[in-house]
Amino acid sequence: MHVHYADDEAWHVISGALLFRFKQTDLIVRAGSTLLVPAGVAHTFGNAGPARSRFLIILPARLDALIAELHRSSPGDHAAIYRKYQSELLD
Repeated sequence: MHVHYADDEAWHVISGALLFRFKQTDLIVRAGSTLLVPAGVAHTFGNAGPARSRFLIILPARLDALIAELHRSSPGDHAAIYRKYQSELLD
């Protein structure tokens, strides 16, 4: 799980389904639906079924930079990278 303290993000599911996990609940978002996760809400997500899901993620430039840097780094650096972008990697 992780949290973005300053940025909202949203997903629009094109096909399949995504599973979103929050502190208190899990939510399956199916094709044709859009989910907004406001800043400050801890979450994680992944595929919700056997078929591969396709989705659009809508996010601000800061989160795009965060994701790009995570992809170029090793896992041991991820916590510091999250903090750099006003986010936090949670247990």
